[in-house]
Amino acid sequence: MKIVVCVKQVPDSAAKVVVENGKVSWGDALLVINPWDEYAVEAALQQKEALGGTVTAITISGEGSKDALKHALAMGADDAILINDPALANLDTQATAQVLSAAIQKIGGVDMAFFGRQAIDGDAGLVPAQSARLLGWPALTLAAVIEVDGSSVRVERAIEEGRQIVTAKLPAVFSLVKDFGEPRYPSFMGIRKASRAEIPAWTLAELSIPAPAAVIAWPEIMNPPSREVKCDIVTGDSPEEIAKALADKILAEKVL
Repeated sequence: MKIVVCVKQVPDSAAKVVVENGKVSWGDALLVINPWDEYAVEAALQQKEALGGTVTAITISGEGSKDALKHALAMGADDAILINDPALANLDTQATAQVLSAAIQKIGGVDMAFFGRQAIDGDAGLVPAQSARLLGWPALTLAAVIEVDGSSVRVERAIEEGRQIVTAKLPAVFSLVKDFGEPRYPSFMGIRKASRAEIPAWTLAELSIPAPAAVIAWPEIMNPPSREVKCDIVTGDSPEEIAKALADKILAEKVL
């Protein structure tokens, strides 16, 4: 079983993101592997343990994003590939899917491709389905349970209405949700292995594709207007007095 897991490096969820000189900045906050992608790595590793095979982690970005790949390696991935090219500076989800699907095809013989539900920086959640469309594979998104039987796979999807059971033939693309189960912690030996790993970098030329054109552009980025919030505590000697004071306050502020 040949398995690929696509990961992304993002600002820590606790980072305060602002716009400085027209560019997004998160200051000195750490960059971490996208939290949703840890579930994808866990799912990939569980399939490897159950079915045998290898897990390859892939990301698109600069040299600094190797940390996300090393996190996947420390969790147990066998190898990793960085896709790094100056032409990939401003990608939207469609362009990202084009690059990732080309990388999956270059690896060849992939049976399962795993993604996190979405990236916490863009929050679009479109790349898994877009990649599946380009590969011509089934898109089994929002997977909470995955059961493989030969060349067939059964997935329980965690949707708003409850659970939906779908089946498909491999190869297929999967996106994972938290219901799948907590990701494992990187082991000490895994961290040591990841620190010594040589991670190859592929360019667009090596993928044999032109620079993908983004469908969506951001002509201007700005901070949202600041808001001053004032909190008034309504007090009184009894619940009735507090309720009357609150009602008077609401009417005075013309909320109703």
